[in-house]
Amino acid sequence: MSRLVYVLNGPNLNLLGKRQPHIYGHETLADVESDCRALAKTLELDIAFHQSNREYELIDWIHEAREKAGGIVINPAAFTHTSVALLDALNTFEPPVIEVHISQVHKREAFRHHSYVSLRSDGVMAGFGTQGYQLALRRIAHLIDTKKA
Repeated sequence: MSRLVYVLNGPNLNLLGKRQPHIYGHETLADVESDCRALAKTLELDIAFHQSNREYELIDWIHEAREKAGGIVINPAAFTHTSVALLDALNTFEPPVIEVHISQVHKREAFRHHSYVSLRSDGVMAGFGTQGYQLALRRIAHLIDTKKA
């Protein structure tokens, strides 16, 4: 199984560190990417790290991952609660999918409690701050290693 993991980030995450730091913290998306790449190296994973405010681009990367990746870590951001299209795309991807949310969504507005993406996800990291990405990568690595055994 491929050791390439797509790390996909949805809308407004390009503003991480600037937008509502009291909720999302002060780390930037560049910090998250750097941390993911450093951990991936120790886990012997390769990373394709992407962010888009456009739903179709995320879908295109999921389709691309079908041919290349051993897993997807996705923070769909606001698309979590609205996008059946992301769910449908993820349902075409067989390897593991881990959903990440920086904030604890269940302590926030009621509309944030529902996730279409969770209907496909093999795990959800919520409320761990940006460390949730690293936890997700560790889980993906474990699932890839378990599949190989």
